[in-house]
Amino acid sequence: MVVAIDGPAGVGKSSISVELARKTGFHYLNSGNFYRAVTYAALRENLDLEKQSTVESFAATIEFEYQDGDIYLAEDNITAELHSDQVDAQVAQVSSFRGVREWVNQRLREISSRRDIIVEGRDISTVVFPDAELKVFLDASPEVRARRRFDQGVSGLSLDEIAEGIRKRDEIDRSKEWGRLVRAEDALYVDTSGLTIEEVCAKVVRKIHEITRKNIEETESKHE
Repeated sequence: MVVAIDGPAGVGKSSISVELARKTGFHYLNSGNFYRAVTYAALRENLDLEKQSTVESFAATIEFEYQDGDIYLAEDNITAELHSDQVDAQVAQVSSFRGVREWVNQRLREISSRRDIIVEGRDISTVVFPDAELKVFLDASPEVRARRRFDQGVSGLSLDEIAEGIRKRDEIDRSKEWGRLVRAEDALYVDTSGLTIEEVCAKVVRKIHEITRKNIEETESKHE
């Protein structure tokens, strides 16, 4: 089964997806980390991230390894570097390039072909896995998302600076030509603004169980 989770930056997709994976035994896959990995690698090479052809050509040459949820560049585990302020400031630009998105999407499909997954991103249920058994769209107000990011204590920016960054990221994500953020018509919509992670997970887990029961019933009826 593929559980595809979409939503804007800072809505809690990663935390919720990790907890869902723990509860269901599914493998957790963070699509955003692949875009961040490309961004990190490009920054390390001092590439001009405004030049689409340069970034796309570079992405096609990168040899990442994905092991147990971590991403390796050469032999270096770069997972801890992927949420730096520098990567945060550039990843929306890099992820807007079609060639980069196609490269990442292919990696995600390869990984998902061998296991049940909880996968999260921006266009997972609309582009990457349009036939996913369950699609979920998580949302929250920009103010709530900025406060959550600030409270994590991983950024050196002020609350106002984080809020402005989120607003800019939303604008880019919703207007990009390829892979823009949009809610799938058949997605389960959950506004997380006033909910705990546990409450959000409960809603999604109930839906997973409903789908699983329905699939079992359909399978049994075919064999009667």
